Amino acid sequence: MPIKILLNGSRGRMGLTIEAIAKSNNAEITSSCDIGDDPSKCAEECDVIIDFSFHEVTLNIAKLAVAKNLPLVIGTTGHTKEEKDQITALVEGKIPVVWAGNYSVGVNTLNYLTRKAAQILGEDYEPEVLEMHHHDKKDAPSGTAERIIEILKNSYEMNHEHVVHGREGLVGARPKKEIGVHAIRGGDIVGEHTVFFCGDGERFELTHRATDRKIFAQGAIRAARWATSQKPNIYNMEDVLGLTD
Repeated sequence: MPIKILLNGSRGRMGLTIEAIAKSNNAEITSSCDIGDDPSKCAEECDVIIDFSFHEVTLNIAKLAVAKNLPLVIGTTGHTKEEKDQITALVEGKIPVVWAGNYSVGVNTLNYLTRKAAQILGEDYEPEVLEMHHHDKKDAPSGTAERIIEILKNSYEMNHEHVVHGREGLVGARPKKEIGVHAIRGGDIVGEHTVFFCGDGERFELTHRATDRKIFAQGAIRAARWATSQKPNIYNMEDVLGLTD
């Protein structure tokens, strides 16, 4: 039986892609909402909510999901720390939530391999992150890059003070405790992420390139189906794929 989805952000790039592939992925978009619409009128007809909208909107969608006791998949990026904290406090322990910056199976494999590479290579290899997206993307770094940064911070026992976004001028020698982050915007780049581990005498790189937005849509639908059978908690796409060791 097709999973029934309330899709918020239906007129955006990801929303349109999810609608286009839903039927072929055994899903039905029972309600499509965007700016100016009232999703609460349609929530009775769905099994799960998928949100690919705007960071300021997600909190209200989360309130609706909690009120209707519906699983929620959050694909929206660009949330402030305050917004993240508010959403977390609202949903934690109440409903199943899958919250990821990227729903591609390949990208989440990149996350997994980044963690493993950091464990194997250790502190002799200095991490840098490069992400590239189309000229319409509003936030930087991307949600995917933010997840990679979190993995690197945990792996190298760093915090947000060790994260440097770009470099300019006489910045001095690179300290060991640093994660460099770089964002490129231009053209119609769907999404590209590279993690560099730079050592003396060699450099190790992990790269994922997306060429079709449907990979993210397929992953979001997969996450939505998975969420309907989970206990209340906040999960990420690595949980959905079982990449948790």
